[in-house]
Amino acid sequence: MLTGKHLIAGQWIESDKTFNSQPVFGEPQAFCAGSPDLVDAAATAAEIAFESYCMLSRDARAAFLDVIADQIDVRGDAITIVGTAETGLPAARLEGERGRTVGQLRLFASHIRDGAYLDRRHDEALPDRAPLPRPELFMMQRPIGPVAVFGASNFPLAFSVAGGDTASALAAGCPVVVKGHSAHPGISEIVAQAIYAAIQICGVPAGVFSLIQGGRRDVGEALVQHPLIQAVGFTGSLTGGRALFNLCAARPKPIPFFGELGSINPVFVLPEAAKARGEAIGKGWAASLTMGAGQFCTNPGVVFIEDGADADAFLAGAEATLSETGAQTMLTDGIAEAYRGGVSRVDSVSGLKQVAGRACADRSANPYLFETSLDVWKSAPELSEEVFGPLGLVIRVPSAHDFPAIARGFEGQLTCTLHLDEADMATAGKLVPILERKAGRLLVNGFPTGVEVSDTMVHGGPYPASTNFGATSVGTLSIRRWLRPVCYQALPADLLPEDLRMIHLGRDDVAN
Repeated sequence: MLTGKHLIAGQWIESDKTFNSQPVFGEPQAFCAGSPDLVDAAATAAEIAFESYCMLSRDARAAFLDVIADQIDVRGDAITIVGTAETGLPAARLEGERGRTVGQLRLFASHIRDGAYLDRRHDEALPDRAPLPRPELFMMQRPIGPVAVFGASNFPLAFSVAGGDTASALAAGCPVVVKGHSAHPGISEIVAQAIYAAIQICGVPAGVFSLIQGGRRDVGEALVQHPLIQAVGFTGSLTGGRALFNLCAARPKPIPFFGELGSINPVFVLPEAAKARGEAIGKGWAASLTMGAGQFCTNPGVVFIEDGADADAFLAGAEATLSETGAQTMLTDGIAEAYRGGVSRVDSVSGLKQVAGRACADRSANPYLFETSLDVWKSAPELSEEVFGPLGLVIRVPSAHDFPAIARGFEGQLTCTLHLDEADMATAGKLVPILERKAGRLLVNGFPTGVEVSDTMVHGGPYPASTNFGATSVGTLSIRRWLRPVCYQALPADLLPEDLRMIHLGRDDVAN
């Protein structure tokens, strides 16, 4: 049963202003809209909760994460029913995303039980060292405090209320205040109910989690500027993310803003691979391009390939796949409108040829495919801007010798992909050192849609792909965003954190 209320530190709270959900089918439902006052209440409760939550053992926090996962699964059918209506996503996609969401919660639980993420270090005292003695030193990563998380529009579960940002922050020992996305408030409330149930079962402080639904721009601004919020996790548009990033930097005490903002995820099809299987690569690329109506931040929007018969085969394969792809429902009316605007922007560039595409209206999206030359690509910087949706652009390049120069011209990307055969290794060897400076993930003979949640995954990259090139929003490394190193000098064992106390007593191993 949906209440339409906010969850603030264990209390379901109404507010005067409301907004309506915009389901693909079924009746809209009214939800309470957020306000700066609610932000203040949630942030204050989070700060109070932090003092005890950050001192919980790793096992206790891990158990909390596991119970959240269990409670989300208990509500799986309700999530699917509400989610299909709100987002238009098929049930299988939502069920798969729910599996990823609970899987990453359990992964973080396992990760913090291990304890390696703490990076514990110890320098023994050297009282007889000349000319000066050295005191005993310990170092360990510690949680930074309350974290703000913005739910994403395109992943109502995996990047939303209990998604990767929230899971990693709770694992680190940081309370979380979530601003839910108005595209899927029903899913957001159900997941918040699951977290609330876990709070009650595990007995953790109620202020460890709050959900504020909807609200105008002032709610987001109040959240990132609240003096008790110590860091922000965001997945969304470059424009919105940059505005929030600027607010974080302009605070009297600036805080880190971990924003994942977008990418065109360029693909290079090297000559021998194009010759051997250009049509098949084109079909695979088009399938990746249109997956989920192109509403993935890893959507591979631009391909570079040598001009000639092999490029013709690639385009034929892509066009054949796109011709079999019907209109798909986008997540919101606003996203659909922005997609149409992106199509118009690309189509207005002189020198482009439209290979496939037909007009779309309302909340639907049809795929579009354009081709052009390297000269046009170089002369039209707007082509390197992300179009959020199933729009693909193929750049015919005179020679593979041009690939390194093209790569040097990229802005930061989430991913870069190479399709190659054994005879392409020399060309690839020239590209990899360039591309690893441009992206957080390099792929060979695959497509970037579908991000593995694991210890090795990096989902981030140089700006504007993300606002912090040293961070990832997916995988266990993402926990490091919410930690900072603290050195403890000459502290008695009783004053050390529990995870260092055993080392002090000589009962645990630690790096020197």
